This record gives sequence, structure tokens and C-alpha cells, in this order.
Amino acid sequence: MASSSGQTPKSPQAQSAKSSQSPNTSQSQSPKSSQSPEAASPAPAAAPAAAPAPLLSAEAATAAGILPASHWADQPLPEERPDDDADSTFGSDVGSTASLTSSIFEYRTHHGRTYHGDIGNAEAWEPNDQHHVDAMDVAHHCHTVCLGGKLFMSPLDKKRVQKVVDIGTGTGLWAIDFADEFPNAIVIGTDVSPIQPSWVPPNVKFELDDCNQEWTWADNTFDFVHMRMLMGVIADWYDIFRQAYRTCKPGGYVETFIGSPQFKSDDGSVKPDSALGQWGKVFSEGGKKFGRTFDGVEEDLQRKGMEAAGFVDIEVKDILCPIGTWHPDKEAAERGLWWKMSLDMDLEGYLTYICANLLGWTVEETKVYCAHVRKEWADRSIHGYVWLRVAWGRKPE
Repeated sequence: MASSSGQTPKSPQAQSAKSSQSPNTSQSQSPKSSQSPEAASPAPAAAPAAAPAPLLSAEAATAAGILPASHWADQPLPEERPDDDADSTFGSDVGSTASLTSSIFEYRTHHGRTYHGDIGNAEAWEPNDQHHVDAMDVAHHCHTVCLGGKLFMSPLDKKRVQKVVDIGTGTGLWAIDFADEFPNAIVIGTDVSPIQPSWVPPNVKFELDDCNQEWTWADNTFDFVHMRMLMGVIADWYDIFRQAYRTCKPGGYVETFIGSPQFKSDDGSVKPDSALGQWGKVFSEGGKKFGRTFDGVEEDLQRKGMEAAGFVDIEVKDILCPIGTWHPDKEAAERGLWWKMSLDMDLEGYLTYICANLLGWTVEETKVYCAHVRKEWADRSIHGYVWLRVAWGRKPE
């Protein structure tokens, strides 16, 4: 697919690197303060607990090419104005399963946002509050647009598909849409947050599960194992595909859809020290420190994991996704429109956890960086894009 510079970007398919793992992190709760009943006056308020040290030191961040928060504070903030990202084509931008008890809804709160509670050893970096749930619903439509309006690429036979699992189902829209398309199949959606709707088709059910734990389903259970956008979530991609292989029926398929965090350009318009150029550095380093890589495309983890597990007839499709509608190709521009909208709907939600825990940035500092990201997205002279990758394979019969 041609870029606006007239050159066809190289597919990242041949790139590979070592996958990263680190010990799991755990969350702790601060003890409740107490006051002696004999006290004649209220005890002075306890000093706020010091923020934990960032996972990446200032020196290490500099070595990785990550600019400090002060850099963005020193740059002129974008003026508040309507998005100038207009286009003649579009007009303008329009595991073990836990029971549902009250403890499940005791979400962790970080930097004013809520995240999943303690389920297995999960370390979700995306919020699960309503603002982000709405953004995830838009992202579901974005992902189907990127697949040409399809929910999957695997050559499934409707007559054979009886049981399906959607790992990391999020808000559950993929599972619901798949169940509508395959009314005779039972569809299970799993996630670490109970944010799925209650009113669903009768052949859909949702379970709380951390996919990084050993899967409890029996061998040869599913005709289709689906996983989408699990970057920064999976601790060991080889183990995930091993478990997918074990629980997949002979002749069944596994499919994964991920995206690269690395913004590229063929004309040099995405500079290393720009907001978009910094995005990939932050997520790559975050994945290393969290022990859950974001660089699955660059490390070719889908293909490698499927091959190691024993899947055959593996196919890989790379999809160029612009950010915004700058691309002259109509279908590429539509992908870019929806990708930008889905991220922009809760840009702070995608960045707050990583910027705070990795770099020690405050919420305000992250918001300043987000403002510069939005400015560059709206600049049609910047031709940034990312690579998406969908891969599928079959378990031998």
C-alpha cells in the first residue's frame, strides 16, 4: 500500500528480537490509619505516602532516548481549535473462573483512574472505568474496519464451530458479534475486569480469568481461540500459544490481532524527538519493565509462538494503519480515521499508567504530553502510521 510519499512501506514481518520477561509485580494496600480514643483533639493528618520510584531512572530513560516531562512543558502548548484533520474523501473526522462477588468490583485506583482488581498475576495497564470502556467500544469497531469489516481472518466452517473462547474480551463486543454470526456456537469471553454487558445473546457467557495463569479448560475444548490487542498483557507468548494449542480441538484455529506501538513515516515527518516518535520508546521500555512486551510485531511473537506450539498452515497479514486521514488510499484513510478516534477518545487513559509507573510523571505532565500528541495527529504534514498484524494457524487433525 502506497504512502503519500509514493513509496510502499516495508512490512515488519521479518523483524525479530528476544522476547522480554520479568518477575510479576504485585499491588499492595496502605494500612488504615487509627486514632486513640483518649486523644483530646484530632491527631495531625499523616503525611501523604511518597510516590514509588519510577521503574526507569532518569539516566536509563535518557539512554533509551525518552525525553523528560520538562521537555513537553517547555514546548508551546497547542492552541484549542477544531481538528484540522480534514480529508476530501471523508469531509471531516466525525482463567480459573472466579464467582461474581463484591470483591471483584473493588478496583484499584491509580492517578484518578480505576484498574482491575487482584485476579491472578494480571497487570492490566488500561483503565476499566466508564470513560475507557466507551473508548474500547469504539476500538472494537476500529478493529473490524482494519480487517475489512470482518471479525476474524481464519477460514472457519460454520458447520464445525461449536465452542469458541475470546481471550481478553474487554467489553465483550467481539464475543457478542461473533455469537450473532455463529448462533449455534457457544462463545466464552474472558477478562480480568467484569465490564461486559449483562444483556447478551443466549450463546454468550463471560468469565473472570487471567490468561497468564494455567488455563483450566480441558484438552480439545475449542474450535476457535481468539485473542485481540493483548500487547502489554501477556507475560509469556510461547506459553499462551501452548495453552491455546492444548485447548484447541484438532482442526481448530487460533487467531491473534496485535498492533505495533512504533509510529513510522516514510518521508521523515515523524521525528525521533516528536511526540509520536517518543510514543514507541515509552511503550517499548514499559513492556520491558513490566515483563509484558508491547513489541510483539517487531519480535514476530505470533508466528514464533504458533510454530513452537505446533500449529500449522500459519498465515500472517500485515496491515498499514495511518493515524488520521492523510493517506491518499480511501481504505487506508478510513482505518486511520477510526484508529485515531479510538485512541483520542481516552488518550490519557492509554498513557497515564505507563507514564506514571515507568517515568514517574504526574497526571498533569502526562496531559501536557497528550496535548502534543494530539497536535501532531492533527497536522496533515506528518504522515505517521503503525503496523498491525493478524496471524492465524490450525491445529493438525
